[in-house]
Amino acid sequence: MSPIQTPVSLMSLFLVFFRVGLFSFGGGLSGWIYREVVTLRGWISDEDFFSGLALSQILPGANVTNLTVYIGQRLRGPVGAVSALVGLVIGPFFAVIAMVSAYAQLAAMPWIQDAMSGAAAAAIGLLLIVAVKGAYSSSRRLVPFLILMTTFVTVGLLQWPLVPVVLGLAPVSVAFAWWQSSSDA
Repeated sequence: MSPIQTPVSLMSLFLVFFRVGLFSFGGGLSGWIYREVVTLRGWISDEDFFSGLALSQILPGANVTNLTVYIGQRLRGPVGAVSALVGLVIGPFFAVIAMVSAYAQLAAMPWIQDAMSGAAAAAIGLLLIVAVKGAYSSSRRLVPFLILMTTFVTVGLLQWPLVPVVLGLAPVSVAFAWWQSSSDA
């Protein structure tokens, strides 16, 4: 679908991101935003979306908010960026305030504690699945596996700070990837 040529209204931009922010929980937001902005509405092209997604992942901050600002800026300039970002965060903002207000009453209920324990267990399980799949894919080659294991041992077991470990291992990883891509060519 090609991107539309007429300007997107600020209210439409706000409402789309409001719905995404209000009804989303956890990951997968960039997929939902892609569906809403590219597939259903054709507001931007695939190429523009994926450029924004790549940019949002290298900028500091939450990827989804960076992507939201990018799309809003792309569609309506600075006012569009503000409209999309406010739409994304205002629903969860008030939902959190409501939950904090109700926390004292809800925390005393035993079934709430059980539900939170179950949600925590599910989150840990999902994290382990991602970690195992990542370890499996990197274990097919020796150098990526050694970098992964070095990171795990130094940060996870030895409790070294993450930033210095990554700053030390990143050049090795990049050099290996560059060498591997040049030898494959």
